[in-house]
Amino acid sequence: MWQSWIQPIAGLIFGVAAVGLVLAAPCQANGAGALSSKGHSVYVPVYSHVFTGDRAQPVYLAVTISIRNTDPDHAITITRADYYDSEGRLIKKYLTQPTTLKPLSSTGYVIKESDKVGGSGANLIVDWHADRVVNAPLIESVMISTRSALGISFTSRGLV
Repeated sequence: MWQSWIQPIAGLIFGVAAVGLVLAAPCQANGAGALSSKGHSVYVPVYSHVFTGDRAQPVYLAVTISIRNTDPDHAITITRADYYDSEGRLIKKYLTQPTTLKPLSSTGYVIKESDKVGGSGANLIVDWHADRVVNAPLIESVMISTRSALGISFTSRGLV
């Protein structure tokens, strides 16, 4: 009896792991070139859901956006954090005014699991700048769901 549900779960876990490997590889390669800068606009992939099974059933995900100032000596200023859906429509502006991150500090935003408007191709655009050349911030999205007996989690890095 228990074997009937093992195969779909194993398939889902394998699929999520494969997606994570595919997404992580190009992000690391593209992000490596921006080690220091005075500012950039960063595209951050955000998955409010992924699909599973033959019927492409959506699995809805909670998303944490993490923006980390990696410079040990200098502050950076975040001037934009805008959330867009799969069609490129603006969903939400997270900032009403610029936010300064002190050296080695971080900030983040949460997209609730119940927020289904983003879609599987959603993204966040983050603009940042500094007064001088600094270490580029690390900007990531962390997607997670713990519905039923499954546990799904993966990350994606922002691209300049």
